[in-house]
Amino acid sequence: MSSAKKTGAPAAKKPAAPKTAKKTTAPVSAGPAAGDRAPAISVVDQAGQPFKLSSLAGKKVVLYFYPKAMTSGCTRESEGFRDQQAAFSRAGAVIVGASPDASAAQLKFKTKYELPFTLLADTDHAVATAYGVWKEKSLYGRKFMGIERSTFVIDAKGVVQKVFSKVKVDGHVDAVLAAVKAL
Repeated sequence: MSSAKKTGAPAAKKPAAPKTAKKTTAPVSAGPAAGDRAPAISVVDQAGQPFKLSSLAGKKVVLYFYPKAMTSGCTRESEGFRDQQAAFSRAGAVIVGASPDASAAQLKFKTKYELPFTLLADTDHAVATAYGVWKEKSLYGRKFMGIERSTFVIDAKGVVQKVFSKVKVDGHVDAVLAAVKAL
């Protein structure tokens, strides 16, 4: 027999090149869960003024994250919080919104929709990352980093009591208000 005889063994494959992870602009954090101390916030507000979460010590806080000012879903959510502002106040809660928009965009959004609460300009995504809401998203097959619409209810001692993740706008404000009243 010749040395070219077939052995029946499959041909050896070249090893696949290792896949590299896609770089993101910020590390992804799991964020706080109910019972965890709320991460500190030090950022500027819609007027470019410094804001620290610690300035609200002793008060319940509703911290909601939205992807972009002046977009339809974010506007409806913010208007919902605006429309229930008195009920949140009666329940002893302060509302604070946050998005990656610059102070000027936040001020325009606040003014146009008469939002009676503070909006944070988290342009470097530090606050969103600390709260675990700066995540990889996908739209039409394109991957990008952005805000996962989320809300945190924080008690007067600075402890997260309720986390609403992957929020759908309809009915959300009522659910948050019920959580605040339950504290």
